[in-house]
Amino acid sequence: MQTTPDTEHRDIQRRTTLKAGKIVFNAGRSTIDCTVRNLSAKGAKLQVSSVVGIPDTFDLLVAGSARQPCRIIWRRLKEIGVEFGTAH
Repeated sequence: MQTTPDTEHRDIQRRTTLKAGKIVFNAGRSTIDCTVRNLSAKGAKLQVSSVVGIPDTFDLLVAGSARQPCRIIWRRLKEIGVEFGTAH
């Protein structure tokens, strides 16, 4: 089986998606727009205009879904990989 760098360390395969989302932090007082590029039950890849200023933990809001606590696993220039978790 051939793997790519985006999938080789995952237990669950992510689905490609294109959904608008919001990164929420600072007790709900700060938000950053993002695009959810892929998604699984355990995590997601988010596209942002810049990773600068995004804290290591935050909540993710996507239309039609409950607020999801997240922890950043990796960062690139305009993308972050997050793991879903419990409230922080």
